[in-house]
Amino acid sequence: MTIPMGLQLYSVREDCARYLPSALKAIAEMGYDGVEFAGYYGYSATNLRRLLDNYGLKCCGTHTSLASLQGYELDSTIEFNQILGNKYLIVPSLPEQYRASNEAWKTTAGLFNQIAEQLKPHGMVTGYHNHFIEFNPVDGAIPLDVFFGNCSPDVVMQIDIGNAIHGGGDPIDFLRRYPGRSITVHLKEYAAGYDKALIGEGQVNWSEVFSLCENDGGTEWYIIEQESYAFPPLECVKKCRENLRKMGR
Repeated sequence: MTIPMGLQLYSVREDCARYLPSALKAIAEMGYDGVEFAGYYGYSATNLRRLLDNYGLKCCGTHTSLASLQGYELDSTIEFNQILGNKYLIVPSLPEQYRASNEAWKTTAGLFNQIAEQLKPHGMVTGYHNHFIEFNPVDGAIPLDVFFGNCSPDVVMQIDIGNAIHGGGDPIDFLRRYPGRSITVHLKEYAAGYDKALIGEGQVNWSEVFSLCENDGGTEWYIIEQESYAFPPLECVKKCRENLRKMGR
């Protein structure tokens, strides 16, 4: 199967802040199929959609705060993402009170389950993107395991491969134990002692990651995220795309 390739725009945030149209044009020319937003650089949803359409890009996700998925903010968040043509509303981090203990993670899972139900009629999903703290054991349990163990299958597990390994976790184990949950996956390299490694130049067993995503994960988008750079950011994400192409992706 062919899974489209997106780019998390946080990877090239300074280029986007300088002039978003030229950044999107460059990304499209590299062969990316879509982009995931982590901020909108002052553009309206309508203007963002126009830019995406101009360059033949899809919106493969938005990183959005938990607050924007609750209360009076939810309706405007849904409308914004409908205009973008995006169905993946992913929470990239949580305030302390939502993750302060295993009980807090369980309560937070219940909240995500409710949000998932509210989004269903709109054809949208919510999910959570891990950093590394979610793999630090608390009372003998792995917080991310507590969270997804209490989430409904409708809540997306946007596993960030490099972040998981950085935290001492095994992303391959999570992909295996939560089949069908990794609808979008963050492809990020990990190399011990060197945070600037590009995809394909570190320790990640990419062939196993791809096999699990493509056979069990239900993955609809691969999303590259590169947060540290040995070269200019646009150069780095171009090289990441080229390396993945060499791997057949």
